[in-house]
Amino acid sequence: MKKCALFLALYASFFSAKSQPVNRLYIANDDHTDYMWTANEATYDSAFVHMLDFYLHQIDSTRSNPADFQARFNCDGSYWLRAYQKYRSPAQFNRLMAAIKSGHISSPLNTLVSTYGAQPTEAVLRGMYYAGSLERTHNLRFRLAQTMENNTIPLGLSALWAGSGAKFSYKGIGGYGSQMTYEYRDNRRHQLYRYAGLDGSGVLMKWYTYNEKTTAPLGGYAECRLYPKKRPAGVSQTEEIGRVIDKLDALCDTVSANSTYPFRVAGAFGYGWDDLATFVSNPFIEAARNATTPTRKVRVSNEEDFFEDVARSYPNLAAETVSYGNEWDLYCASMNETTARVRRSTEKLRAAEALASLVALKKPDFANHLTAAKELAWESFGMYWEHNWTADGPVKQPVRATWQNKIQHQITGYVDSLFVLAAKTLGNQLKKAANTRFYVFNPLSWVRDDVADLAYTGTYPIRVIDLSTKKEVASQLITRGGRRFLRIWAENIPSVGYRVFELAPGKPTPRPVAATVSGRNGGPEYISNSAYRLRLSRSGAITELYDQKANNRQLVKALNGKYVNDLGVEDINAGNPVVVENVGPVSVTLKAVSPFPVPHTVRVTLFANSRNGRPTAPSRIEIEDSIRANFKDVKTWSFSFNLTNPTTHHEELGAILTAKKETQGGHYAARNARLDWQTFNHFADLSEPTYGRATYGITLSNVDCSFFKLGQSTIDSLWGSSPQLHALAGGQVDTKVEDKGVLGIRGQNGETGFLYQFALTTHSASFDPVTAMRFSLEHQNPLVTGLVTGPADTYPAPTYSLLKTDNPNVLLWGVKPSEEGIDQGLITRLWNVPGQAATPTLTAAMPIRQAWQTTHIETNELQLKPGGRQLNVRLAPTQLSTYRLQLTN
Repeated sequence: MKKCALFLALYASFFSAKSQPVNRLYIANDDHTDYMWTANEATYDSAFVHMLDFYLHQIDSTRSNPADFQARFNCDGSYWLRAYQKYRSPAQFNRLMAAIKSGHISSPLNTLVSTYGAQPTEAVLRGMYYAGSLERTHNLRFRLAQTMENNTIPLGLSALWAGSGAKFSYKGIGGYGSQMTYEYRDNRRHQLYRYAGLDGSGVLMKWYTYNEKTTAPLGGYAECRLYPKKRPAGVSQTEEIGRVIDKLDALCDTVSANSTYPFRVAGAFGYGWDDLATFVSNPFIEAARNATTPTRKVRVSNEEDFFEDVARSYPNLAAETVSYGNEWDLYCASMNETTARVRRSTEKLRAAEALASLVALKKPDFANHLTAAKELAWESFGMYWEHNWTADGPVKQPVRATWQNKIQHQITGYVDSLFVLAAKTLGNQLKKAANTRFYVFNPLSWVRDDVADLAYTGTYPIRVIDLSTKKEVASQLITRGGRRFLRIWAENIPSVGYRVFELAPGKPTPRPVAATVSGRNGGPEYISNSAYRLRLSRSGAITELYDQKANNRQLVKALNGKYVNDLGVEDINAGNPVVVENVGPVSVTLKAVSPFPVPHTVRVTLFANSRNGRPTAPSRIEIEDSIRANFKDVKTWSFSFNLTNPTTHHEELGAILTAKKETQGGHYAARNARLDWQTFNHFADLSEPTYGRATYGITLSNVDCSFFKLGQSTIDSLWGSSPQLHALAGGQVDTKVEDKGVLGIRGQNGETGFLYQFALTTHSASFDPVTAMRFSLEHQNPLVTGLVTGPADTYPAPTYSLLKTDNPNVLLWGVKPSEEGIDQGLITRLWNVPGQAATPTLTAAMPIRQAWQTTHIETNELQLKPGGRQLNVRLAPTQLSTYRLQLTN
């Protein structure tokens, strides 16, 4: 009888265990990479290589174990793989690639752990190019991307990652070093969700709530490490990880009505914390084996297996399409000029690669000697915004700053070299004549009328003839940066193409000056053309600005004592008398120099805004600001506009956002977000609501600043209707709550020369993202000039266009030779800017032999069917998409 009862009890227990749902728990090992914070480059490179050696041995040693209990390791960036390729043999590197293919080692697409809020779109993509090259060389795919420790994340990044092939992402914050309280960052709305872009694409995201007292280490960047600094005596690593598994198991709550994690799949990722190196393998295996029960399955994870389980089990997760703002992203402004040089080079890359595309189609090997520099530049894009801009670690600030400068030079050096070489070589592919000829090249995808500047040391006066029309064009001599240029007004410059001009002896035809200058007390403070009239004060601030197209509407309204382009002077008229620097039929420039609050110079340029009785581009006011001394405080260029309750839209990265909380119709998260500084990529636009009358707005193009603040926005409040914008000129904006340490590089690392370039335009219509983007791209991508020097016309003179699109809302974001060479085609990137789907036709100057849709990092995904010289594509609303075109040359 007793035996029967015992049997029945055991049977019931077994049946109960078999019928209970099983929690599936994943524990992933990594070494968090604090590159150039914990140690220098050489030390970290050595650590990467030796850790990978160790884990490859562990993987081989445990292959006979059950799958859940085999050694696995997760790199923090593709630079781990790069270092291993550099310092180990090809056979050893192939062994590493095999471990990635087998799922025993994983790596994200990103080079290192970066902050992304300050990055231009193309910088993000180039930082993942090495991973793309490995995909094509070794026939594998990278499906992870991540940004760790920083407390925030931008919205646009999700679509850039998805477009580059990523499917999954894990985020864990650092906890310390934030201006946001623990309470403010607690209680995340979703801990597993679809991190979705405006185009509908996205990645599956794990971002657990971080509560220092209850849930930690979950939600951090070393979730498997319960004791980051010192493990208690008598507690082994296996026990430590086991206690984390218990926390992970408790997280899975599918019973409670108000459960914050109603899932049976959970993952704890990371062990390395701030250590230089992590050699921990068996404790993960032992902890997983010890913790596995009939109701709890624990697996040593490569992270991807966790996400695949989630995707299978929970295909309808909630989506988030919001920005969480910027935090550690802001600290690159502590070396603002260095960061600005990287930003300028990123923009210059568009023209350099467009020129290189034309040149390479006729001379494929022209830039082969730059291949190593190119690969180093892509690596440097992935490194420049490495997340330890906090500069508060063992690596001293001067060392970190020197490294940042080195990384900047690796980017700018390559871009400048490619630009100069491609411009010179294109000139050599056009036939010279008795008179000097030069081409004007347009890297953008629409026909342009704009100014073009040719470096010129020849005799003057001289006439400039458009060879296409045989007509003289307006021209003048200007001086810029101590050099002399011949500035012309160039019309009908084709999409991704050029037009040739010739210098002819004689005096230019007299034409009216582009703008009139007047002033008070004999000073030339006022400048006006048919579009605008403004007053430039001696301090460099614009105190009056009238839109003469809109009944002389006054656009300046001082707020908190600040005007337009105001650096923060106490006396708005403090400075030298304003002078006219350049004047002619194309443009007129005023210059103001002031010693307050720091020595700085301001140049404002207006252009002729009508030709032959019709309006012409550019209807813009160009502003060039320079600070000529070191500064140690936080400085901004303030723009205070006479607008009523405007809404601000701005380009983040790969997305155009409305700068309001989601609860007010904007794109910023209403909780867990930092709201005081917004990403300032190509433009910000402030537009009034209709209010029963014509809508009006102002677009501000920006080259050099990474961030702006609206009004008096704070960490948790966004002044979304403020007519005042403060562009961050530089400084250490944050002080650590924990120890009052100031984050970032002190005193701009001693820099004494800073450049800031803006342009303004107005619109008497609702905000249009396409118009705003085209305006800013024209300002930031000037027409390129080069002397014609060739013995024959490789390309036809006097005009040529390589590529164009038939939909003005779809911008050709870039064109470049394939990473593997022009024989693998041209890489073209299209951005369907508005919120409507589009089916544009891309037309090339040559027949398109083959075409593919690729990832943004150039891995083919879908073969397409071109027709002759045309390719029809489909784009989702706001989608950025990349294609490979093989042309018949």
